[in-house]
Amino acid sequence: MAKILVVDDEVHLRVLYKAEFESEGYEVQVAANEQEAHGTVAAFKPSVIILDIELGDGNGLQLLKQLREQLQDCSIILHTAYSTYKADFQSWLADAYIIKSSDLRPLKAKVKELLTKESCGK
Repeated sequence: MAKILVVDDEVHLRVLYKAEFESEGYEVQVAANEQEAHGTVAAFKPSVIILDIELGDGNGLQLLKQLREQLQDCSIILHTAYSTYKADFQSWLADAYIIKSSDLRPLKAKVKELLTKESCGK
């Protein structure tokens, strides 16, 4: 079973994404901030990380850089409400950049696509 880690400071989105991805057969863990994300990554070993950029306790782009150094083969999706960060060179470390929407189909499709590649959870 593929594992997904959702890092988002908005509790309702963590609950929604966890329920949506679990209903599709994935094992899902959530983290509300940078500290929780670091604590979860080592033990959970996700196949895909869905990462918000605007985190309450830190910057998702900085966390992306740290995660990429730690987990070179893990797929990471930046999932944000802001399109402006797409021009930031740091965002290019991610495997995908998806703007948040009430339609989760693009996010789900990208997760499925990335899981066909080698990931850190395998």
